[in-house]
Amino acid sequence: MADKIASFFRFKELGTNYKTETLAGITTFISMVYILFVNPEVLGAAGMDKGAVFTATAFATAFGCILMGVIANYPFAISASLGINAFFAYSVCIGMHVPWQTAMSGVFIAAVLFVILTALKLREKIIDSIPADLKAAIAGGIGLFIAFIGLNNGGLVVANKSTLISMGSLTSPTSLLTIVGIIIVFVLMSARVPGAIFIGMVISSIIGMLTGIIHIPTHLVAGIPSIHTTFLAALTHIDKINTPQLFVVVLTFLLVTFFDTAGTLIGLAEQAGYMKDNKLPRAGRALAADSTTMLFGSLLGTSPMGVYVESSAGIAVGGRSGFTAVITGIMFILATFFSPLLGVITSQITAPALIVVGVLMAKSLSQVNWNKFELAAPAFLITIGMPLTYSISDGIALGFIAYPITMIAAKRGKEVNLMMYALAIVFVIFLLVLKD
Repeated sequence: MADKIASFFRFKELGTNYKTETLAGITTFISMVYILFVNPEVLGAAGMDKGAVFTATAFATAFGCILMGVIANYPFAISASLGINAFFAYSVCIGMHVPWQTAMSGVFIAAVLFVILTALKLREKIIDSIPADLKAAIAGGIGLFIAFIGLNNGGLVVANKSTLISMGSLTSPTSLLTIVGIIIVFVLMSARVPGAIFIGMVISSIIGMLTGIIHIPTHLVAGIPSIHTTFLAALTHIDKINTPQLFVVVLTFLLVTFFDTAGTLIGLAEQAGYMKDNKLPRAGRALAADSTTMLFGSLLGTSPMGVYVESSAGIAVGGRSGFTAVITGIMFILATFFSPLLGVITSQITAPALIVVGVLMAKSLSQVNWNKFELAAPAFLITIGMPLTYSISDGIALGFIAYPITMIAAKRGKEVNLMMYALAIVFVIFLLVLKD
């Protein structure tokens, strides 16, 4: 059986093994498990039952990770997308006074459209049409974005009214724990220690508990909260999606998830070395996995799902096959039983991992032709736009709008394919209308 599983996931061809894949899957889980606590808090503000959202998020994530691993054989994890969940709760439900059940119906409709676009291979064609320089910029931009998230989560970079951002307190216990974690992971990575990121997180967790910064759990096992309040609620209010305002909401769910996932897939594929002739093999299967998961998640009762940038932590540890994603999925199922233990994995523990992954992904920027301004300018906007707008899709929008403009100015307009011209127009509308 073990040999059949190894053969199915092509361990030999990918140069990997059970130990490496399992460690990578656990590392990805630890890097993204925060979503089990963040998503209920965000959607809870919209009036949803937090316990139900916790369970729905866990099972939808497990479903998505296992599906991605089995049908696409990629180590990419899927879970509730950050940012779009805040749009769901604060903009749609609270700002527009839309009941969460109606908003969830909007997610369901967007997911159905997502599946249709995937079946028509439109999403795959869009990804294939993106120039290699911009794909490299997307990967590098995601690296800067998640490193920025890590610095902020660790308290090393904080908001500042005068300067927008500034250095945080370096003497607070939580910041010191982050700094210690960074040093540990940097040393282990420099020493070429296998599983350096995972080992660093374990050591940091132990230090945090020994020093009292992290509370030691009083018990290990807890019951699984019921999802009866959210299960299939998306189907009960579909008829309420009948106004221009709600049509825009559905379109926003669709577009943001579409390009967030596309950008993340490209970035992770660049990091893992999967891209061949500027194309991602089995892209259709990977896209089918994430669109199906979004549909499944809406039925369980959670906001739009998408591929997670934290998958890069598992890839950095050596994860190369879908077995990594399967392990991550299994961990999320187990997490529903051992939720008290998850409190040990604080933002200060995952921060060093995100920062290191940012370092690793930044190497993609070397593939951008910086000597050609018409390529360098849109690539730069993508790269810097992601962390500064705190959005993968917004960063992509800035670069994709600039790309045909600079290429036409350089008398290279004929080299721009029709899909990129169309995307530039779509993003102009996206920024002017949906971002108004």
